Amino acid sequence: MTPLVDVVGLTKHYGTKRGVIDLSFQVAEGEVFGFLGPNGAGKTTTMRLLLSLLFPDSGSAHIAGLDCWQRSVDVKRVLGYLPGELAFDPNLTGGQILAYFANLRGGVDRADLERLISRLDLDTSRRFRHYSHGNKQKVGLIQAFMHRARLLVLDEPTSGLDPLNQHEFGQMVAEVRAEGRTVFLSSHILSEVESMCDRVGIIRDGRLVRVGSVVELKDIKHHDVDLTFRTAPPADAFREIAGVERVEVLPDGRTLRVTIHGEIDPLIKMAARYSLANFVSREPSLEDVFLRFYQNDGESPRKDPADVVS
Repeated sequence: MTPLVDVVGLTKHYGTKRGVIDLSFQVAEGEVFGFLGPNGAGKTTTMRLLLSLLFPDSGSAHIAGLDCWQRSVDVKRVLGYLPGELAFDPNLTGGQILAYFANLRGGVDRADLERLISRLDLDTSRRFRHYSHGNKQKVGLIQAFMHRARLLVLDEPTSGLDPLNQHEFGQMVAEVRAEGRTVFLSSHILSEVESMCDRVGIIRDGRLVRVGSVVELKDIKHHDVDLTFRTAPPADAFREIAGVERVEVLPDGRTLRVTIHGEIDPLIKMAARYSLANFVSREPSLEDVFLRFYQNDGESPRKDPADVVS
């Protein structure tokens, strides 16, 4: 099956400064794909390339089988876009901005538009320059969703939204997926990506370091397991298990705190050889995966002095 988004070897530099390097990934029709990374990692650059707002140094990108640069007008007809920074006319009201974009696309279903306005609780009578950051974001989201596009490209979509509107946005994304449409969103909010996305790509310093389902990514992280026995266990036996990176004997002498990478089945089988009183395993989170990819030998996430473009 042909993917809706197909990116191969995409590279972009800004003079001597790094943009993105050799990106290759695919997004299937009907999935929600999360693009995860901190500010400056290359998320916005990737999206601007896909929308032909930038031209690459090398590589290719196709959306719905269309070359993103040779067929840029046709590509834009199949997608809705929320930029990371909104630049609407500050003197227009929210309603006038939405009407302008509706007419630009040949009109939208008025009832759908009114539902979106109501769901996000936007006062469309106010001028854009008088909106708070959160209300400006609502205008951007509504103009992206109101055309019912085949593909939604959303750059940091919940920026500035309060918790109620973040929840509503999650519902909107779920409805898009249920209709068989596709979402490609960037974020540095880990819980947002984990709750909404089918697959995740992690970008670091302009390079894609991992792509997989949320479950697959969580499976590769470290597990912390507390094992409490009725009598003091032989700690050295647990240190020899494949994948075990650390074994700490807690003060009671009967509890081992074990850090293991990968499958925990060997650890469970070893624990079963002794009189086990309690077993606690902390469920992997996407945040642990993210931090792992952004740490070097336990140090804080590295910052590239040339990394000034997002």
